[in-house]
Amino acid sequence: MSNLKSYLKDRRILILIVISVMFLLLDLHFGLHLGIEFIGGTEIPLTLQHSVNTTTMSTIQSIITQRASKFGLKEIIVEPIGNSEIDILLPSTTPAEINSTISVIESQGRFDGIVAGKEAINGQDILNGSIGIIPSTESNGTVQWGVTFYITQQSATAFAKTVYGQANQPLYMFLDRPQNSIVLINGSSVGNLTSGISQQQALSAMDSALYFANDTIPVVVSSNSVNSTLQSLTNYIKSGRYNRVITDIPGSSQMLKLMSSDNVSIQEESRANMTPQYLQISVNQTIIESWPAVGLLSSPLLNPGITNGTISESYQISGVAPSTLSPTARIAYANNQSKDIASILSGGALPVGVVVNTPTTLSSTLGKSAFQVSLLALILAMIFVSIMIVVRYRRIFLIGPILLTTLMELFIIVSIIGLVGTIDLAALAGMIAVVGTGIDAQIIITDEIISKEKGKSSSRVVLGHAFYIVWMDAILIVIAMLPLFFSTSLTQVVGFSESTIIGALMGVLITRPAYGAIVSRHFGEEQ
Repeated sequence: MSNLKSYLKDRRILILIVISVMFLLLDLHFGLHLGIEFIGGTEIPLTLQHSVNTTTMSTIQSIITQRASKFGLKEIIVEPIGNSEIDILLPSTTPAEINSTISVIESQGRFDGIVAGKEAINGQDILNGSIGIIPSTESNGTVQWGVTFYITQQSATAFAKTVYGQANQPLYMFLDRPQNSIVLINGSSVGNLTSGISQQQALSAMDSALYFANDTIPVVVSSNSVNSTLQSLTNYIKSGRYNRVITDIPGSSQMLKLMSSDNVSIQEESRANMTPQYLQISVNQTIIESWPAVGLLSSPLLNPGITNGTISESYQISGVAPSTLSPTARIAYANNQSKDIASILSGGALPVGVVVNTPTTLSSTLGKSAFQVSLLALILAMIFVSIMIVVRYRRIFLIGPILLTTLMELFIIVSIIGLVGTIDLAALAGMIAVVGTGIDAQIIITDEIISKEKGKSSSRVVLGHAFYIVWMDAILIVIAMLPLFFSTSLTQVVGFSESTIIGALMGVLITRPAYGAIVSRHFGEEQ
Protein backbone atom coordinates (compact mmCIF):
# COMPACT_ATOMS: atom_id res chain seq x y z
CA MET A 1 0.00 0.00 0.00
CA SER A 2 2.85 2.38 0.86
CA ASN A 3 4.41 1.66 -2.54
CA LEU A 4 1.12 2.49 -4.26
CA LYS A 5 0.87 5.79 -2.38
CA SER A 6 4.39 6.70 -3.42
CA TYR A 7 3.44 6.15 -7.08
CA LEU A 8 0.31 8.29 -6.74
CA LYS A 9 2.37 11.11 -5.24
CA ASP A 10 4.31 11.42 -8.49
CA ARG A 11 2.92 14.39 -10.41
CA ARG A 12 3.35 12.72 -13.82
CA ILE A 13 1.34 9.64 -12.81
CA LEU A 14 -1.32 11.73 -11.10
CA ILE A 15 -1.80 13.89 -14.22
CA LEU A 16 -2.43 10.81 -16.36
CA ILE A 17 -5.03 9.50 -13.91
CA VAL A 18 -6.84 12.85 -13.58
CA ILE A 19 -7.01 13.42 -17.33
CA SER A 20 -8.26 9.87 -17.95
CA VAL A 21 -11.01 10.25 -15.35
CA MET A 22 -12.00 13.63 -16.81
CA PHE A 23 -12.40 12.18 -20.31
CA LEU A 24 -14.32 9.21 -18.91
CA LEU A 25 -16.88 11.56 -17.38
CA LEU A 26 -17.13 13.58 -20.61
CA ASP A 27 -17.63 10.38 -22.64
CA LEU A 28 -20.40 9.19 -20.34
CA HIS A 29 -22.14 12.57 -20.48
CA PHE A 30 -21.84 13.49 -24.17
CA GLY A 31 -21.14 10.15 -25.85
CA LEU A 32 -18.75 9.43 -28.72
CA HIS A 33 -19.55 10.24 -32.34
CA LEU A 34 -18.86 7.46 -34.84
CA GLY A 35 -18.44 8.03 -38.56
CA ILE A 36 -20.54 6.91 -41.48
CA GLU A 37 -18.40 3.78 -41.90
CA PHE A 38 -19.54 2.51 -38.51
CA ILE A 39 -23.13 3.74 -38.13
CA GLY A 40 -24.25 4.48 -41.69
CA GLY A 41 -25.80 7.75 -42.79
CA THR A 42 -27.59 9.68 -45.51
CA GLU A 43 -26.40 10.85 -48.91
CA ILE A 44 -27.96 14.00 -50.38
CA PRO A 45 -26.95 14.39 -54.05
CA LEU A 46 -26.96 17.88 -55.61
CA THR A 47 -26.86 18.84 -59.27
CA LEU A 48 -25.63 22.30 -60.28
CA GLN A 49 -27.60 24.21 -62.91
CA HIS A 50 -24.46 24.44 -65.02
CA SER A 51 -20.83 23.38 -64.91
CA VAL A 52 -18.38 25.50 -62.90
CA ASN A 53 -14.63 25.87 -62.59
CA THR A 54 -12.52 24.69 -59.66
CA THR A 55 -12.61 28.05 -57.85
CA THR A 56 -16.40 28.34 -58.01
CA MET A 57 -16.82 24.71 -56.93
CA SER A 58 -14.60 25.38 -53.90
CA THR A 59 -16.75 28.41 -53.01
CA ILE A 60 -19.96 26.37 -53.29
CA GLN A 61 -18.45 23.61 -51.14
CA SER A 62 -17.46 26.14 -48.44
CA ILE A 63 -20.86 27.88 -48.40
CA ILE A 64 -22.83 24.63 -48.17
CA THR A 65 -20.59 23.38 -45.35
CA GLN A 66 -20.99 26.63 -43.41
CA ARG A 67 -24.74 26.86 -43.90
CA ALA A 68 -25.47 23.21 -43.15
CA SER A 69 -23.28 23.14 -40.05
CA LYS A 70 -25.52 25.65 -38.24
CA PHE A 71 -27.98 22.80 -37.66
CA GLY A 72 -25.58 21.25 -35.17
CA LEU A 73 -24.55 18.17 -37.16
CA LYS A 74 -21.42 16.56 -35.78
CA GLU A 75 -20.17 15.54 -39.18
CA ILE A 76 -20.96 16.75 -42.66
CA ILE A 77 -18.95 15.79 -45.72
CA VAL A 78 -19.37 17.89 -48.87
CA GLU A 79 -17.71 16.13 -51.81
CA PRO A 80 -17.58 17.72 -55.29
CA ILE A 81 -18.01 15.23 -58.15
CA GLY A 82 -16.70 16.50 -61.44
CA ASN A 83 -17.72 20.06 -62.28
CA SER A 84 -21.49 19.89 -61.91
CA GLU A 85 -22.39 17.58 -59.03
CA ILE A 86 -21.94 17.52 -55.24
CA ASP A 87 -22.63 14.80 -52.69
CA ILE A 88 -23.46 15.70 -49.08
CA LEU A 89 -22.88 12.86 -46.62
CA LEU A 90 -24.36 12.90 -43.11
CA PRO A 91 -24.05 10.32 -40.34
CA SER A 92 -27.29 8.61 -39.32
CA THR A 93 -29.58 11.43 -38.23
CA THR A 94 -33.25 11.96 -37.53
CA PRO A 95 -35.64 12.78 -40.41
CA ALA A 96 -35.99 16.28 -38.93
CA GLU A 97 -32.26 16.93 -39.22
CA ILE A 98 -32.15 15.62 -42.79
CA ASN A 99 -35.12 17.82 -43.77
CA SER A 100 -33.50 20.81 -42.07
CA THR A 101 -30.30 20.24 -44.04
CA ILE A 102 -32.21 20.05 -47.30
CA SER A 103 -34.12 23.20 -46.36
CA VAL A 104 -30.97 25.21 -45.71
CA ILE A 105 -29.42 24.03 -48.98
CA GLU A 106 -32.52 25.03 -50.95
CA SER A 107 -32.86 28.41 -49.21
CA GLN A 108 -31.87 31.48 -51.18
CA GLY A 109 -29.64 33.05 -48.55
CA ARG A 110 -31.97 36.01 -47.93
CA PHE A 111 -30.26 38.75 -45.88
CA ASP A 112 -32.29 41.14 -43.70
CA GLY A 113 -30.94 43.90 -41.47
CA ILE A 114 -33.54 44.99 -38.89
CA VAL A 115 -33.33 47.96 -36.52
CA ALA A 116 -35.99 48.59 -33.85
CA GLY A 117 -38.49 46.39 -35.66
CA LYS A 118 -37.99 48.02 -39.08
CA GLU A 119 -36.07 46.71 -42.07
CA ALA A 120 -33.10 48.97 -42.62
CA ILE A 121 -31.44 46.98 -45.38
CA ASN A 122 -31.72 43.72 -47.27
CA GLY A 123 -29.61 41.75 -49.67
CA GLN A 124 -31.11 43.45 -52.74
CA ASP A 125 -30.01 46.88 -51.50
CA ILE A 126 -26.30 45.96 -51.53
CA LEU A 127 -24.44 46.45 -54.80
CA ASN A 128 -22.89 43.30 -56.17
CA GLY A 129 -19.14 43.09 -55.65
CA SER A 130 -19.05 46.10 -53.30
CA ILE A 131 -18.45 44.18 -50.06
CA GLY A 132 -14.89 44.56 -48.82
CA ILE A 133 -13.01 43.40 -45.74
CA ILE A 134 -10.80 45.93 -43.98
CA PRO A 135 -7.59 44.31 -42.72
CA SER A 136 -7.59 44.02 -38.92
CA THR A 137 -5.62 46.71 -37.14
CA GLU A 138 -4.06 46.70 -33.68
CA SER A 139 -3.47 49.76 -31.52
CA ASN A 140 -2.54 49.74 -27.84
CA GLY A 141 -3.77 46.17 -27.48
CA THR A 142 -7.12 46.85 -29.20
CA VAL A 143 -7.79 44.86 -32.37
CA GLN A 144 -10.42 46.36 -34.67
CA TRP A 145 -12.19 44.73 -37.61
CA GLY A 146 -14.37 46.20 -40.32
CA VAL A 147 -16.42 45.48 -43.45
CA THR A 148 -17.38 48.06 -46.09
CA PHE A 149 -20.20 47.92 -48.63
CA TYR A 150 -22.18 50.12 -51.01
CA ILE A 151 -25.94 50.33 -51.42
CA THR A 152 -28.15 51.85 -54.11
CA GLN A 153 -29.05 55.54 -53.93
CA GLN A 154 -32.70 54.81 -53.22
CA SER A 155 -31.77 52.35 -50.48
CA ALA A 156 -29.37 54.86 -48.92
CA THR A 157 -32.21 57.33 -48.34
CA ALA A 158 -34.40 54.64 -46.76
CA PHE A 159 -31.52 53.34 -44.60
CA ALA A 160 -30.69 56.82 -43.25
CA LYS A 161 -34.33 57.37 -42.35
CA THR A 162 -34.68 54.01 -40.60
CA VAL A 163 -31.53 54.25 -38.47
CA TYR A 164 -31.96 57.92 -37.56
CA GLY A 165 -31.60 58.35 -33.80
CA GLN A 166 -30.67 54.68 -33.27
CA ALA A 167 -27.05 55.23 -32.26
CA ASN A 168 -25.47 52.24 -30.48
CA GLN A 169 -28.55 50.14 -31.12
CA PRO A 170 -28.16 46.65 -32.63
CA LEU A 171 -28.55 45.99 -36.33
CA TYR A 172 -29.99 42.48 -36.24
CA MET A 173 -28.52 40.65 -39.22
CA PHE A 174 -30.59 37.66 -40.29
CA LEU A 175 -29.86 35.07 -42.92
CA ASP A 176 -33.05 33.32 -44.04
CA ARG A 177 -35.11 34.67 -41.16
CA PRO A 178 -38.10 32.32 -40.58
CA GLN A 179 -41.47 33.61 -41.72
CA ASN A 180 -44.90 32.95 -40.19
CA SER A 181 -43.19 31.15 -37.32
CA ILE A 182 -43.44 30.81 -33.55
CA VAL A 183 -40.53 30.01 -31.23
CA LEU A 184 -41.36 27.44 -28.55
CA ILE A 185 -38.38 27.34 -26.20
CA ASN A 186 -37.76 25.05 -23.24
CA GLY A 187 -38.07 26.97 -19.99
CA SER A 188 -34.79 25.56 -18.71
CA SER A 189 -32.94 27.18 -21.63
CA VAL A 190 -34.15 30.58 -20.46
CA GLY A 191 -34.00 30.26 -16.71
CA ASN A 192 -30.57 28.63 -16.25
CA LEU A 193 -28.32 31.10 -17.99
CA THR A 194 -24.71 30.82 -16.87
CA SER A 195 -24.04 34.40 -17.96
CA GLY A 196 -25.96 35.78 -14.97
CA ILE A 197 -28.70 37.33 -17.13
CA SER A 198 -32.11 37.03 -15.51
CA GLN A 199 -35.03 35.31 -17.19
CA GLN A 200 -36.83 38.62 -17.57
CA GLN A 201 -33.80 40.19 -19.28
CA ALA A 202 -33.47 37.15 -21.53
CA LEU A 203 -37.11 37.24 -22.63
CA SER A 204 -36.94 40.99 -23.24
CA ALA A 205 -33.84 40.50 -25.40
CA MET A 206 -35.58 37.72 -27.37
CA ASP A 207 -38.65 39.87 -28.01
CA SER A 208 -36.48 42.79 -29.19
CA ALA A 209 -34.46 40.63 -31.55
CA LEU A 210 -37.55 38.96 -33.07
CA TYR A 211 -39.73 42.08 -33.27
CA PHE A 212 -40.52 43.03 -36.86
CA ALA A 213 -43.54 45.10 -37.76
CA ASN A 214 -44.45 42.97 -40.77
CA ASP A 215 -43.69 39.53 -39.33
CA THR A 216 -42.85 39.43 -35.63
CA ILE A 217 -41.80 36.01 -34.32
CA PRO A 218 -43.51 35.47 -30.93
CA VAL A 219 -41.76 33.50 -28.18
CA VAL A 220 -43.62 30.95 -26.06
CA VAL A 221 -41.77 29.53 -23.07
CA SER A 222 -42.70 25.95 -22.26
CA SER A 223 -44.01 25.69 -18.70
CA ASN A 224 -44.81 22.71 -16.50
CA SER A 225 -48.43 23.02 -17.54
CA VAL A 226 -48.90 21.47 -20.98
CA ASN A 227 -52.40 22.90 -21.30
CA SER A 228 -51.24 26.43 -20.52
CA THR A 229 -48.44 26.28 -23.10
CA LEU A 230 -50.71 24.67 -25.67
CA GLN A 231 -53.30 27.38 -25.15
CA SER A 232 -50.70 30.09 -25.83
CA LEU A 233 -49.64 28.38 -29.05
CA THR A 234 -53.24 27.81 -30.13
CA ASN A 235 -54.08 31.50 -29.70
CA TYR A 236 -51.28 32.49 -32.05
CA ILE A 237 -52.17 29.83 -34.63
CA LYS A 238 -55.87 30.78 -34.65
CA SER A 239 -54.85 34.25 -35.79
CA GLY A 240 -54.00 32.67 -39.14
CA ARG A 241 -50.56 34.29 -39.34
CA TYR A 242 -48.43 31.38 -38.13
CA ASN A 243 -48.00 27.89 -39.54
CA ARG A 244 -44.68 26.72 -38.14
CA VAL A 245 -43.25 26.09 -34.65
CA ILE A 246 -39.48 26.25 -34.10
CA THR A 247 -38.58 24.31 -30.96
CA ASP A 248 -36.02 22.19 -29.12
CA ILE A 249 -38.74 20.07 -27.54
CA PRO A 250 -38.85 16.53 -29.02
CA GLY A 251 -41.63 15.98 -31.54
CA SER A 252 -42.72 12.93 -29.58
CA SER A 253 -43.91 15.11 -26.71
CA GLN A 254 -47.61 15.26 -25.92
CA MET A 255 -47.80 18.97 -26.69
CA LEU A 256 -46.36 18.76 -30.20
CA LYS A 257 -48.48 15.72 -31.01
CA LEU A 258 -51.54 17.82 -30.23
CA MET A 259 -50.18 20.56 -32.49
CA SER A 260 -49.90 18.27 -35.49
CA SER A 261 -53.69 18.18 -35.86
CA ASP A 262 -53.70 21.92 -36.61
CA ASN A 263 -51.65 21.55 -39.83
CA VAL A 264 -48.67 23.21 -38.22
CA SER A 265 -45.17 22.15 -39.26
CA ILE A 266 -42.68 21.48 -36.49
CA GLN A 267 -39.05 22.53 -37.02
CA GLU A 268 -36.96 20.69 -34.42
CA GLU A 269 -33.68 22.33 -33.42
CA SER A 270 -30.90 21.24 -31.10
CA ARG A 271 -30.64 22.77 -27.64
CA ALA A 272 -27.43 24.53 -28.71
CA ASN A 273 -29.14 26.22 -31.68
CA MET A 274 -32.15 27.21 -29.59
CA THR A 275 -30.02 28.86 -26.92
CA PRO A 276 -29.31 32.51 -27.81
CA GLN A 277 -25.91 34.10 -27.26
CA TYR A 278 -26.39 37.18 -25.10
CA LEU A 279 -24.34 40.37 -24.90
CA GLN A 280 -24.81 42.67 -21.92
CA ILE A 281 -24.08 46.18 -23.21
CA SER A 282 -24.91 47.94 -19.95
CA VAL A 283 -26.67 47.24 -16.68
CA ASN A 284 -30.02 48.04 -18.26
CA GLN A 285 -29.46 46.75 -21.79
CA THR A 286 -28.95 43.18 -22.93
CA ILE A 287 -29.13 42.14 -26.57
CA ILE A 288 -28.94 38.83 -28.40
CA GLU A 289 -25.71 38.63 -30.34
CA SER A 290 -26.60 35.47 -32.31
CA TRP A 291 -29.34 32.85 -32.39
CA PRO A 292 -28.84 30.09 -34.99
CA ALA A 293 -32.35 28.61 -34.74
CA VAL A 294 -33.93 31.79 -36.15
CA GLY A 295 -31.10 32.72 -38.52
CA LEU A 296 -29.76 35.60 -36.42
CA LEU A 297 -26.03 35.49 -37.11
CA SER A 298 -24.76 38.81 -35.80
CA SER A 299 -25.92 42.03 -34.09
CA PRO A 300 -23.34 44.81 -34.53
CA LEU A 301 -24.12 48.14 -32.86
CA LEU A 302 -24.81 51.13 -35.09
CA ASN A 303 -22.06 53.75 -35.11
CA PRO A 304 -23.41 57.21 -34.16
CA GLY A 305 -21.82 58.57 -37.35
CA ILE A 306 -24.44 56.85 -39.53
CA THR A 307 -27.50 57.54 -37.35
CA ASN A 308 -27.62 61.35 -37.63
CA GLY A 309 -29.64 61.45 -40.85
CA THR A 310 -26.71 61.74 -43.23
CA ILE A 311 -27.38 59.98 -46.53
CA SER A 312 -24.48 57.94 -47.82
CA GLU A 313 -24.15 55.13 -50.32
CA SER A 314 -21.11 53.63 -48.62
CA TYR A 315 -21.20 52.12 -45.16
CA GLN A 316 -18.92 50.31 -42.77
CA ILE A 317 -19.69 47.76 -40.08
CA SER A 318 -16.89 47.60 -37.54
CA GLY A 319 -16.10 46.33 -34.07
CA VAL A 320 -13.32 45.34 -31.71
CA ALA A 321 -12.20 41.94 -30.49
CA PRO A 322 -12.98 41.17 -26.82
CA SER A 323 -10.20 42.36 -24.51
CA THR A 324 -10.48 39.14 -22.50
CA LEU A 325 -8.87 37.17 -25.34
CA SER A 326 -5.14 36.70 -25.76
CA PRO A 327 -3.40 38.95 -28.36
CA THR A 328 -3.22 36.10 -30.88
CA ALA A 329 -6.84 35.10 -30.25
CA ARG A 330 -7.98 38.72 -30.72
CA ILE A 331 -6.50 38.86 -34.20
CA ALA A 332 -8.08 35.51 -35.10
CA TYR A 333 -11.44 36.70 -33.72
CA ALA A 334 -11.26 39.94 -35.73
CA ASN A 335 -10.40 38.13 -38.96
CA ASN A 336 -13.19 35.59 -38.49
CA GLN A 337 -15.72 38.27 -37.54
CA SER A 338 -15.04 40.35 -40.65
CA LYS A 339 -15.27 37.27 -42.88
CA ASP A 340 -18.54 36.19 -41.26
CA ILE A 341 -20.11 39.65 -41.62
CA ALA A 342 -19.04 39.82 -45.26
CA SER A 343 -20.60 36.40 -45.85
CA ILE A 344 -23.84 37.47 -44.16
CA LEU A 345 -24.05 40.67 -46.21
CA SER A 346 -23.66 38.67 -49.38
CA GLY A 347 -26.52 36.51 -48.15
CA GLY A 348 -24.41 33.38 -48.18
CA ALA A 349 -26.04 32.81 -51.53
CA LEU A 350 -24.69 30.12 -53.82
CA PRO A 351 -23.14 31.48 -57.02
CA VAL A 352 -24.98 28.75 -58.98
CA GLY A 353 -28.45 27.32 -58.48
CA VAL A 354 -28.67 23.74 -57.24
CA VAL A 355 -31.22 20.97 -57.58
CA VAL A 356 -31.56 18.68 -54.55
CA ASN A 357 -32.10 15.09 -55.61
CA THR A 358 -33.69 12.32 -53.54
CA PRO A 359 -31.68 11.44 -50.41
CA THR A 360 -30.55 7.85 -50.07
CA THR A 361 -29.67 5.85 -46.99
CA LEU A 362 -26.08 4.69 -46.66
CA SER A 363 -25.59 1.44 -44.81
CA SER A 364 -22.51 1.26 -42.61
CA THR A 365 -19.65 -0.31 -44.53
CA LEU A 366 -18.19 -1.73 -41.33
CA GLY A 367 -20.71 -1.34 -38.53
CA LYS A 368 -20.37 -0.84 -34.79
CA SER A 369 -19.25 -4.41 -34.36
CA ALA A 370 -16.28 -3.71 -36.63
CA PHE A 371 -15.37 -0.74 -34.47
CA GLN A 372 -15.44 -2.92 -31.38
CA VAL A 373 -13.44 -5.64 -33.14
CA SER A 374 -10.86 -3.06 -34.21
CA LEU A 375 -10.42 -1.86 -30.65
CA LEU A 376 -10.17 -5.47 -29.47
CA ALA A 377 -7.49 -6.11 -32.09
CA LEU A 378 -5.59 -3.09 -30.80
CA ILE A 379 -5.73 -4.39 -27.25
CA LEU A 380 -4.63 -7.90 -28.28
CA ALA A 381 -1.76 -6.40 -30.26
CA MET A 382 -0.64 -4.48 -27.18
CA ILE A 383 -0.80 -7.63 -25.07
CA PHE A 384 1.34 -9.62 -27.52
CA VAL A 385 3.85 -6.79 -27.82
CA SER A 386 4.00 -6.53 -24.03
CA ILE A 387 4.72 -10.27 -23.79
CA MET A 388 7.54 -9.91 -26.32
CA ILE A 389 9.02 -7.05 -24.29
CA VAL A 390 8.83 -9.12 -21.10
CA VAL A 391 10.63 -11.97 -22.85
CA ARG A 392 13.22 -9.52 -24.12
CA TYR A 393 13.91 -7.88 -20.76
CA ARG A 394 12.84 -10.79 -18.52
CA ARG A 395 10.86 -8.42 -16.30
CA ILE A 396 7.22 -9.48 -15.76
CA PHE A 397 6.58 -6.17 -14.01
CA LEU A 398 6.77 -4.34 -17.38
CA ILE A 399 3.46 -5.81 -18.58
CA GLY A 400 1.44 -3.62 -16.19
CA PRO A 401 2.96 -0.19 -17.03
CA ILE A 402 3.03 -0.89 -20.77
CA LEU A 403 -0.59 -2.00 -20.96
CA LEU A 404 -1.82 0.66 -18.54
CA THR A 405 -0.20 3.67 -20.22
CA THR A 406 -0.88 2.46 -23.76
CA LEU A 407 -4.55 1.77 -23.03
CA MET A 408 -4.92 5.17 -21.35
CA GLU A 409 -3.24 6.85 -24.31
CA LEU A 410 -5.59 5.10 -26.72
CA PHE A 411 -8.57 6.02 -24.53
CA ILE A 412 -7.56 9.70 -24.50
CA ILE A 413 -7.19 9.78 -28.29
CA VAL A 414 -10.57 8.09 -28.81
CA SER A 415 -12.20 10.52 -26.37
CA ILE A 416 -10.76 13.68 -27.93
CA ILE A 417 -11.66 12.71 -31.49
CA GLY A 418 -15.02 11.17 -30.55
CA LEU A 419 -16.10 14.22 -28.52
CA VAL A 420 -14.85 17.02 -30.75
CA GLY A 421 -15.06 15.36 -34.16
CA THR A 422 -15.97 11.96 -35.53
CA ILE A 423 -14.25 8.59 -35.25
CA ASP A 424 -14.06 7.34 -38.82
CA LEU A 425 -11.98 4.65 -40.48
CA ALA A 426 -9.08 7.00 -41.16
CA ALA A 427 -8.97 8.13 -37.53
CA LEU A 428 -8.97 4.51 -36.37
CA ALA A 429 -6.04 3.74 -38.69
CA GLY A 430 -4.17 6.68 -37.16
CA MET A 431 -4.79 5.28 -33.68
CA ILE A 432 -3.25 1.97 -34.70
CA ALA A 433 -0.18 3.80 -35.98
CA VAL A 434 0.07 5.78 -32.75
CA VAL A 435 -0.05 2.61 -30.66
CA GLY A 436 2.95 1.34 -32.62
CA THR A 437 4.97 4.49 -32.06
CA GLY A 438 3.93 4.47 -28.39
CA ILE A 439 5.29 0.97 -27.84
CA ASP A 440 8.48 2.01 -29.65
CA ALA A 441 8.89 4.96 -27.27
CA GLN A 442 8.35 2.70 -24.26
CA ILE A 443 11.08 0.37 -25.52
CA ILE A 444 13.46 3.32 -25.79
CA ILE A 445 12.64 4.43 -22.23
CA THR A 446 12.95 0.87 -20.92
CA ASP A 447 16.32 0.38 -22.62
CA GLU A 448 17.70 3.52 -21.02
CA ILE A 449 16.41 2.59 -17.56
CA ILE A 450 17.82 -0.95 -17.84
CA SER A 451 21.17 0.56 -18.83
CA LYS A 452 21.08 2.60 -15.62
CA GLU A 453 20.88 -0.64 -13.64
CA LYS A 454 24.23 -1.57 -15.14
CA GLY A 455 25.73 1.54 -13.61
CA LYS A 456 26.03 3.66 -16.72
CA SER A 457 24.26 6.82 -15.57
CA SER A 458 21.89 8.34 -13.03
CA SER A 459 18.10 8.03 -13.36
CA ARG A 460 17.71 11.71 -14.33
CA VAL A 461 20.36 11.45 -17.05
CA VAL A 462 19.00 8.27 -18.64
CA LEU A 463 15.41 9.53 -18.67
CA GLY A 464 16.58 12.83 -20.13
CA HIS A 465 18.37 11.00 -22.92
CA ALA A 466 15.38 8.73 -23.55
CA PHE A 467 12.93 11.63 -23.71
CA TYR A 468 15.17 13.55 -26.06
CA ILE A 469 14.78 10.66 -28.54
CA VAL A 470 11.04 10.37 -27.83
CA TRP A 471 10.48 14.10 -28.33
CA MET A 472 12.42 14.10 -31.60
CA ASP A 473 10.33 11.19 -32.88
CA ALA A 474 7.10 12.96 -31.90
CA ILE A 475 8.16 16.21 -33.58
CA LEU A 476 9.02 14.36 -36.78
CA ILE A 477 5.64 12.59 -36.75
CA VAL A 478 3.77 15.89 -36.28
CA ILE A 479 5.76 17.57 -39.08
CA ALA A 480 5.12 14.63 -41.40
CA MET A 481 1.36 14.69 -40.66
CA LEU A 482 0.77 18.46 -40.95
CA PRO A 483 0.52 18.51 -44.78
CA LEU A 484 -2.17 15.83 -44.61
CA PHE A 485 -3.96 17.63 -41.75
CA PHE A 486 -4.33 20.81 -43.82
CA SER A 487 -5.05 18.99 -47.07
CA THR A 488 -8.24 20.07 -48.83
CA SER A 489 -8.04 17.57 -51.66
CA LEU A 490 -7.30 14.48 -49.54
CA THR A 491 -10.17 14.75 -47.07
CA GLN A 492 -10.19 10.99 -46.48
CA VAL A 493 -6.79 11.11 -44.72
CA VAL A 494 -7.43 14.10 -42.48
CA GLY A 495 -8.73 11.81 -39.74
CA PHE A 496 -5.57 9.71 -39.96
CA SER A 497 -3.30 12.73 -39.52
CA GLU A 498 -5.58 14.13 -36.81
CA SER A 499 -5.41 11.04 -34.60
CA THR A 500 -1.67 10.59 -35.26
CA ILE A 501 -0.86 14.18 -34.25
CA ILE A 502 -3.09 14.01 -31.15
CA GLY A 503 -1.58 10.67 -30.17
CA ALA A 504 2.00 11.91 -30.60
CA LEU A 505 1.33 15.01 -28.48
CA MET A 506 -0.60 13.19 -25.78
CA GLY A 507 2.17 10.60 -25.65
CA VAL A 508 5.09 12.95 -25.06
CA LEU A 509 3.11 15.25 -22.77
CA ILE A 510 1.16 12.75 -20.63
CA THR A 511 1.57 9.00 -21.09
CA ARG A 512 5.32 8.67 -21.79
CA PRO A 513 6.29 10.71 -18.70
CA ALA A 514 3.90 8.59 -16.59
CA TYR A 515 5.42 5.37 -17.97
CA GLY A 516 8.94 6.65 -17.31
CA ALA A 517 7.96 7.61 -13.76
CA ILE A 518 6.44 4.18 -13.02
CA VAL A 519 9.31 2.14 -14.43
CA SER A 520 12.16 4.26 -13.08
CA ARG A 521 10.56 4.39 -9.63
CA HIS A 522 10.07 0.60 -9.61
CA PHE A 523 13.60 -0.25 -10.68
CA GLY A 524 14.98 2.43 -8.37
CA GLU A 525 13.23 0.71 -5.45
CA GLU A 526 14.66 -2.66 -6.48
CA GLN A 527 18.24 -1.49 -6.22
